Amino acid sequence: MFITGASSGIGAALAQHYAQGGAILGLVARRGAGEQPLAGAARVLSYPLDVNDGPALRAAALDFLLAAGVPDIVIASAGISVGTLTEHLEDHAVFERVIQTNLLAMVATFQPFITPMRDAALAERGFRPCLVGLASVAGVRGLPGSGAYSASKAAVISYCESLRVELRGSGVRVVTLAPGFIDTPMTAINPYPMPFLMPADAFARRAAQAIDRGVSQAVIPWQMGVVARLLRGLPNWLYDLAFARAQHKPRQGGPH
Repeated sequence: MFITGASSGIGAALAQHYAQGGAILGLVARRGAGEQPLAGAARVLSYPLDVNDGPALRAAALDFLLAAGVPDIVIASAGISVGTLTEHLEDHAVFERVIQTNLLAMVATFQPFITPMRDAALAERGFRPCLVGLASVAGVRGLPGSGAYSASKAAVISYCESLRVELRGSGVRVVTLAPGFIDTPMTAINPYPMPFLMPADAFARRAAQAIDRGVSQAVIPWQMGVVARLLRGLPNWLYDLAFARAQHKPRQGGPH
């Protein structure tokens, strides 16, 4: 199993969960992966790198393939969230970094594994490897003050759907996970109420269950799935009215 963003938050929780099952883990994180205790893991290969360093990420993937073989699951969990406002010139660079990290690094994570996974699935009856992309409920509708994050996660949802259809019949599955509010350092700075806030370890358990079931897309927790469907169905005028005064996530460049 190969996981990006594995040093904290959802990525770390997923690494802990799969370690308990005796998995061989390839862990990627900018701050250094594998520093947390991972009791039960058969083996841990740590790749301390920034997922936006394409050559380094590809080298890590190829090293894992050589050292551990074709993984059954690759999870692109690395992501960042920060408030943005288009009116501020300095936020343009933040938009670029968020979209690069949340979307393009996911593409770079999956790319080295697709051909080996497809070949292994054809060669080994019953082997159905899986690519897992972390989206967000924030990708369902554009949230004010979170244009970069919402846009990146909406793009992840569409990208994973495109990839899923492209790989149909190949033996390689694609699963999109859309977390609601998960208790991580990323959400700790949110200055607004977070309904159905879920501990990261609970999310990891439910995410693993969804992956095992082979669902194409799952919103976790399920209550946020109901919220997402309701938001998707709102007419624009009503959505705009309801969210125009919503609190914003803090910007990097200053107060909003």
